[in-house]
Amino acid sequence: MEMISTENNPNIIYPSLIVTNNISRSTATKPPMTAPSRYENQKRRDWNTFCQYLRNHRPPLSLSTCSGAHVLEFLRYLDQFGKTKVHNQTCPFFGLSNSPGPCPCPLRQAWGSLDALIGRLRAAYEEHGCVPEMNPFGARAVRVFLREVKEFQSKARGVSYEKKRKRAKQNVAALPSAPPPATVDDK
Repeated sequence: MEMISTENNPNIIYPSLIVTNNISRSTATKPPMTAPSRYENQKRRDWNTFCQYLRNHRPPLSLSTCSGAHVLEFLRYLDQFGKTKVHNQTCPFFGLSNSPGPCPCPLRQAWGSLDALIGRLRAAYEEHGCVPEMNPFGARAVRVFLREVKEFQSKARGVSYEKKRKRAKQNVAALPSAPPPATVDDK
């Protein structure tokens, strides 16, 4: 919105009452900016965290020299900030999803969180113009590590991570509304 100033038009007595629409041609053709999704925000934060990890690494690493081993190092580093109790095999609560009492077992990153993190970082790596074939987040060592974490946490916490099967949709039209026609036996 634009105010007409009294300097340009001396005949206006109350300049604050005159308002005109100010639609610029450049903004009228652009689609409105939408806020990034929660996923996009999380992906950006994860990417920034990983890049900061590479900068703070001794010696500092560039993205081009990063390998699957560095990704595993990063995942182990993140373990210290985990909130999931994962019982050791010697713990009396090993295999129980809810421990009845306190134990000294460490808090770790949950497998699902690590799996989602790697997925977001894989996507961010490719969005930053890097070659998908060289993506360290898709390295075999990372996939094996995630599988081992999944299996161990499944045993340690007594939680099964089986894939949920999708149920087939029942077609309402296919359901018989009347009994099937009787067949005639040949005599």
